[in-house]
Amino acid sequence: MISQMLSPQNDQRQAAEALFTEVKKNADVTATNLIGLLRQSQDMESRAFCAVMLRRVLTKDEPSLWPQCSPAVQALIRTELLNCIKDEKAQTISKKVCDTVAELASGTYEELGWPELLPFIFQCVQSADTRLQESSLLVFAQLARHIMGTLRQYMGTLHEVLARTLASSSQDVALAAMRATSNFVQELEDPVERDKFQSTIPAQLRLIWNTLQAGDEGAAQEALELFIEIAEAHPRFLRRNLPEIADAMLQVAEAEELEDSTRQLAAEFLVTLAEARDKAPGMMRKLPAQVTRLFQCLVTFLLDVEDDPRWHAADSDRHESEGEGERYEFGQECLDRISLALGGNTIVPLASTLLPALMQDPDWKKRHAALICLSQIAEGCVKVLTKNISGLADLCLLGLRDAHSKVRWAACQAVGQLCTDLGPDMQEAEHARLLPGLMSVMDDFTQPRVQAHAAAAVVNFSENCEQDLLPPYLDVLIPKLLGLLQNGQKLVQEGALTAMASVADCAKDKFVKYYDQVMPLLRHILSNATDKSHALLRAKALECISLVGMAVGREQFRQDAHHVMHESSGFVVQAQPADADDPTGGYMLQAGARICKSLGEEFLPYLGIVMPPLLHSAQLKPDVRVTEADSDDDEDDNDEDIETIYLGDRKLSVRTSVLEEKATACNMLCCYADELKEGFYPFVEQVTGIMLPLLKFYFHEEVRQAAVQSLPDLLRSAFLAAQKGLPGADADYVRRMVDFIWAPLMETMAKEPDTEVMSSLLETVEEIIELLDVSILPIDKLGVTFERLCDLLADSMKRRAERQLRRSAEDFDEEEAEALEEENEGEEDLLDQFSSVLSAVLKRHGDSAMPLVDTLLPSLAPLLDPQRTPEERRVAICILDDILEFSPAGAAKYLSYSLPHLLEGCKDKDANVRQCSVYGLGILAAQHQEAFRPTVPTALVHILGIVTAPDGREEDNEMATENAVAALGKVLEFHGAAIEASAAAQSWDVWISSLPLREDKVEARHVHAQLVRHLQASDVRVLGENNKNLGKIVAVLAKCLGKGSGGKDSLVDADTWQKIVTLLQQMNSSLPPTVSCSLFLMVACLAAHVVSYDALMMWCHDVIHLSGPILPGLQVMQEFYSQLKPKERTRLEAALSGQAAS
Repeated sequence: MISQMLSPQNDQRQAAEALFTEVKKNADVTATNLIGLLRQSQDMESRAFCAVMLRRVLTKDEPSLWPQCSPAVQALIRTELLNCIKDEKAQTISKKVCDTVAELASGTYEELGWPELLPFIFQCVQSADTRLQESSLLVFAQLARHIMGTLRQYMGTLHEVLARTLASSSQDVALAAMRATSNFVQELEDPVERDKFQSTIPAQLRLIWNTLQAGDEGAAQEALELFIEIAEAHPRFLRRNLPEIADAMLQVAEAEELEDSTRQLAAEFLVTLAEARDKAPGMMRKLPAQVTRLFQCLVTFLLDVEDDPRWHAADSDRHESEGEGERYEFGQECLDRISLALGGNTIVPLASTLLPALMQDPDWKKRHAALICLSQIAEGCVKVLTKNISGLADLCLLGLRDAHSKVRWAACQAVGQLCTDLGPDMQEAEHARLLPGLMSVMDDFTQPRVQAHAAAAVVNFSENCEQDLLPPYLDVLIPKLLGLLQNGQKLVQEGALTAMASVADCAKDKFVKYYDQVMPLLRHILSNATDKSHALLRAKALECISLVGMAVGREQFRQDAHHVMHESSGFVVQAQPADADDPTGGYMLQAGARICKSLGEEFLPYLGIVMPPLLHSAQLKPDVRVTEADSDDDEDDNDEDIETIYLGDRKLSVRTSVLEEKATACNMLCCYADELKEGFYPFVEQVTGIMLPLLKFYFHEEVRQAAVQSLPDLLRSAFLAAQKGLPGADADYVRRMVDFIWAPLMETMAKEPDTEVMSSLLETVEEIIELLDVSILPIDKLGVTFERLCDLLADSMKRRAERQLRRSAEDFDEEEAEALEEENEGEEDLLDQFSSVLSAVLKRHGDSAMPLVDTLLPSLAPLLDPQRTPEERRVAICILDDILEFSPAGAAKYLSYSLPHLLEGCKDKDANVRQCSVYGLGILAAQHQEAFRPTVPTALVHILGIVTAPDGREEDNEMATENAVAALGKVLEFHGAAIEASAAAQSWDVWISSLPLREDKVEARHVHAQLVRHLQASDVRVLGENNKNLGKIVAVLAKCLGKGSGGKDSLVDADTWQKIVTLLQQMNSSLPPTVSCSLFLMVACLAAHVVSYDALMMWCHDVIHLSGPILPGLQVMQEFYSQLKPKERTRLEAALSGQAAS
């Protein structure tokens, strides 16, 4: 049977495997026959196979045969396995037997015992027979993974044994000793016990050197991999010997005569150490000479590139990597990793020395390497590189003008990456050089690969670019891209379409001018690129059409949008799922959602077209293959679409394209539900049923994220449908839907491992609470939610504490401190969202929520400690603010506790803490007047301190200042009598001079409404003696009007806007002409830079009713003009020139 299982004939092999499956039903028969053949067969292949099968049936199969074997057979197997180690001469078989022994012991030793095992293994390792020494060390290596508790008592002996065998003249023994040593180091948690093995490091380094001198690079690679494993598990174990280890590794990495794999493993070890920020922060930065050599070595790896003719053909993207060697790809990856690990302060000085010199080298490979290096290090060095944007642009422009096409391609790569990583600063500073440089490269039709990459760089430029930068270049750029579309090769056309789409997305309504040039060509491609070879071109045309449509708006796009949807419906249905190679369906998933955003409810007739393929993609099952981690099956290793995940002794191979399609579909379903609101109701139940299980889709974070984010949109759709009385939709339906999703949502909160997804979960909970009335989501349903919030807060604090421990590391430095802050940003987002959920609960449920909130406050109180981070203090104070604002019972209970923290917070160095603290004082002043009144004098000092601070109007401080202005207004309005008269008058002047508020739009609308109330009442405290504040007040009102009403940027609501108009009309009619004209000039000066000329003139006509020429006194005009900033003067002159002059 065994011989037939090894047969190359499928039918024989399958029959034997079926028979073996039947035999396995009798555990004793199977085990005794396998062990018998292993011991007695003369055929090496059969013995090897029996060793493998014995290991599988006893330790791998589910269920295992071991528990089913009788005690006698179990004893027989143990005895014969040890005898086999002693007697087997073939090394390959002996190793397999050692694996079986170790795994069997690992699963049974501590429970059932194996008294003969350790004495036997110790006897073998003391033997003079190197074969037995190697076998025993292989067993020890695996036992270290599983029964360290038992082996710890022998640690002194084991240390002595390993030190001796590492120095063995037998390379096999020494390697086995190194494997065992490595495993012991990795598994020992006590650093004192672990560090005893540091004395073996020189012997391990000698072993690498000896194997290389012997020409056995396979053995050297195995030893290097063991060093990498130690670096990953316990990098600080290597610290004492780090300089000599690093030098040895660099010597290997730099040795051109060695195999690529050997050199790369040596470099990988050093990069791994650099990345060990959580366990050995800053350690590698303490070796500047070695880091310099490593950087230079990795740049040298980039020279492993050739000028392959297939690369130039550019008939598709298949040959983009032609000519790139293994070292080139590895060097790129490692440069990216060390820049992220070591940071800009370490890497940029090295690059600044090396790269300019390479750019001047006559060898094109070195110029190419310099630009590729620049693009690889950008992400990890953003802060430092941003200080020298001009120098970076110089290098890129030098590359764009290079005589060699591959260097120009690399320059496009660098420009694109810098625009992505350093944007929008890069674009803001260098648009005048970069865009023309890229456009010049597009002109060379003899180098289509470079043309396409220039178009790709334009995409990067546009995606992270301020909207007002692109329009001046569009008159040249759009024709260039149209030229590529009409005359370029297919790859170039595809790139041009993506660039056009990105440019339109950035330019927004400024693209209207080019719509009639662009859209007919896009539709022509969509209609005519119908053969399979042009499927991607057609898909990109569809993408471009949808983005152009979103840019120009519904009115311009409407007709073409309907044509495109009708035309697309046929090939969308055909592409899903009939032809998996046709990308059109996948692009349509996203394009349909964009067209939906453009058309709004007009898109509803097309839902029946787009939803079936979308639902199909959202329900795709993950393509996962599970194999043993040590399997020789490398089928997936060369498939770029496969991602490999190791979980214990299992290897998961996951096809990423399936997951990406699923994620896209889920995101698009969110878009449709969000955009169409109740129009999406017919699909709500089906989509909810798809999304809810995906909350636990742990293969892909983006899928979980989309599933989480869809739930509020789906609930909103049902809620609005119920409000509008759509068939089948009512409050009971919404209530049942909440019941359906709430428990899975809470369960997901308990298990979600990713902080970003957890933040989205909290945001979803917040949105649902804000959306639904208490009759649908009552307070008693939130008990589990608060349990989850309590656990979440505890977990977050634990993670923060663990990160804080890294500060005590001996090599911790400023760069590591910055990295720590970046890691904490995700934690801060989580904490911020945590407070938003509490805020939503308090707003919705008020006093009813306080028993639940009370359960969290003991955990939140420590966050108020001055030693906690500003973000932690801010969140804690925000929660106190919400209690004071939305719960009278909570305020009565916690007001005296909160007030000292609010007053102290007003003096905090952090602007965000000052903002929420002074906001809390404003709440107390307006809503808890009696309790607050005794504190008014003290509070007023703190509030004025923020309002009048010299740097109060700097960007970082403005929100705090404006909240202080709002609080000041409330104190003055509700507690004026409690303030001494002269102090009150001065405070009113400060308040008025601080207006208008611009940054905090919510507070701005409240404060400006308050101002109008006082003006309507002719409040002399506001107008001032003899109306001295009138000029300033009119200027404030003008500024408010200039921003309009009702929009997201408006400074007043619609009611206040109308009241301002009435007030200005009344003022103008009662003022002498000189003052009236002066007021108009102030209005114009302050409003011209926020409204168009036509809107300004219309506003002046409607509000002030001016007719005839404007003739203010020259002195008054000059006075106000002199107070304007240069930019304001330019805008005013532009607005008032021409028609105004007449």
